[in-house]
Order: sequence, then structure tokens, then C-alpha cells
Amino acid sequence: MIPFCFQIVFYEDRNFQGRSYECSSDCSDMSSYLSRCHSCRVESGCWMLYNRNNYMGNQYFMRRGEYPDYMQHFGMSDCIKSCRMIAMHRGNYRMRIYERENFGGQMHEMMDDCDNIMDHYRMSTCQSCNVMEGHWLMYEQPHFRGRMMYMRPGEYSNFSMGMGMGAMGGMSGMRFMSMRRIMDSWY
Repeated sequence: MIPFCFQIVFYEDRNFQGRSYECSSDCSDMSSYLSRCHSCRVESGCWMLYNRNNYMGNQYFMRRGEYPDYMQHFGMSDCIKSCRMIAMHRGNYRMRIYERENFGGQMHEMMDDCDNIMDHYRMSTCQSCNVMEGHWLMYEQPHFRGRMMYMRPGEYSNFSMGMGMGAMGGMSGMRFMSMRRIMDSWY
């Protein structure tokens, strides 16, 4: 079996123009390769793009496809500064969500997507979680809208803290209302 290869190509200008940078692994600082980034092609795999170095700031999920002007597509005001590949997960998905920081308040265990935690669980917000299996996207608004955050297995007691992986830096005050599994069919 041939191992799965991840690849994304970034371009300085819109419509795949200007200098380019091909990336096949995580990159914490793209400034040494490109002075700006306004379009990209995801050749394979799924990726999270960040508007700050070291996987910080707002996050944008990208799957295979062409993004000739992703700044307009996602309503971004900043260029991409770092990127992280999302490893393919085959198996079960399981996450516990908590109403308050530090695993406080109501708790519900999820194994499927949830488009609105208020409707499904009568929770007004999710402020901490424990991802036990799989990779997830969490959204600040119901129906998978608004800012998002990539969650891989681990404990997240406070979404404004970096948790040692840079996943949440610059996301202070984030509360999540919907969650979606990153499925292998997205690759």
C-alpha cells in the first residue's frame, strides 16, 4: 500500500499568480518562503491554515480543490502565515463537550456531528472538551458557521489557551455551538 501524501501549493497573488511555495508538511512560518499569500491549490489531504505564525489566530479548513482568492471566499482580512496538515483518521470518533471551562457544567459525549448544541443537548455553549478519538472542527455558531477551530485528540480545558500545540492562541473568549468530524471521505 502506498502511503498517503499531503500537498498544498501557495501563491503570492490571486488566481495562482506570482511566486509559489509547495508544502507537504506543517509549516509554522511561511514568511521565509512568500511575502504574502492570496491563493492556493490543495493537491491532496486536508489542511488548516492560520493567519498568524506558529499555528495561531483564525483558522481556515481546506480540502482538495482550488482556491483562486480564498481571502474573499472566507472573508479574510489577513494573509496566511502558517499551515498544518490534518492526518487522516480511520476509526471511531468520540469527544466529550463541557458547558464551562475546566470541564465544568453539563457534559455530553458525542460520536457524530452536531449542528446545534442548544437544540441537541440544551447547552448554551461549549467552553472545554476532551477529544478522545478522531479529528474535529468546532464552530462558534450553529450549523457549522463562523470561526472554526481544529481539534485533535487531547484535553482542552480552556479554548483561549494554547494547550501546548498552538491550536488556540489568539482565540480568547471562543465558545462553540456546532461540531463536525473530519471524515476520510473529505480527503
